[in-house]
Amino acid sequence: MTKMIEKMNILHFPKLDSILRVEDAIQNSENYPTRMELWKSLPKQMQYQTFKLILNYLEKSNKIMFEGDKIIWIFTNNKKLNELISGAISI
Repeated sequence: MTKMIEKMNILHFPKLDSILRVEDAIQNSENYPTRMELWKSLPKQMQYQTFKLILNYLEKSNKIMFEGDKIIWIFTNNKKLNELISGAISI
């Protein structure tokens, strides 16, 4: 993350409530949103640079991954993943 920070001219760092808002939006989305869909769905608009910094942080901390242009929540409390696991047949 430090190298990424060095490359970007950071105006300000995201606050915890902004990070949590993005996490909640990803987890509660019906489908896997794109960056722009997610950014536009947030209740309070934030600067796009801050939004991108949050997504980079979430990816580096292994909470999300990108599949093409879609954002997928992969952290252990993934509701969709838990439903698939609970419905799977044991071998």
